[in-house]
Amino acid sequence: MAEAERIIGTPDIPEASGAGPEQSDSGATGGPGPKDGASPKGEELADERPKGRRKIAVLFGVALFAYALDLISKMIVVAKLEHHDSIEVVGDLLRFSAIRNAGAAFGFGEAYTIIFTVIATAVIVVIARLARKLYSLPWAIALGLLLGGALGNLTDRIFRSPGLFKGAVVDFIAPKNFAVFNLADSAIVCGGILIVLLSFRGLDPDGTVHKD
Repeated sequence: MAEAERIIGTPDIPEASGAGPEQSDSGATGGPGPKDGASPKGEELADERPKGRRKIAVLFGVALFAYALDLISKMIVVAKLEHHDSIEVVGDLLRFSAIRNAGAAFGFGEAYTIIFTVIATAVIVVIARLARKLYSLPWAIALGLLLGGALGNLTDRIFRSPGLFKGAVVDFIAPKNFAVFNLADSAIVCGGILIVLLSFRGLDPDGTVHKD
């Protein structure tokens, strides 16, 4: 009788539970384990960090190139062209003529040298802080041009005569019927134009695109 009850009664425990292997499988696949616990958002942020670093490297690379080019050109102008006759590059349309400019770009506002020095310093600080949120290559190039140009003219303001933070900027590019300027001014203008174009297209420094 006991044998019959055992045969027709409750099945053996491994068969009745039926959840042993299945629970083990679901436990392995039902939830994230230690190795695959990273969320998609976390993986996305991890991917963005190297991209952000590359954009920052582009920004400072462009800035360094623009700054070095401006600095070297001014050293050559001061050594070879200052106190000498101007050099005709394209007839009367373009000449190299060394002058000292105490004002802003293209000779404007010579009475406010110290103010332009403060503005240039503020621009450099703002760009350096903005670089932390930079994920756009065009913005990196634009800000790099602005930074390099601002550093170029700020170097003149600090180290050239007549004194600290009041120095006159070396200008030498003289188109016909236009103000005399330098490569730093050119970098600033090109960077500003690029920023305006990017803003019209709705591209933000963080790489997102917005529509008004």
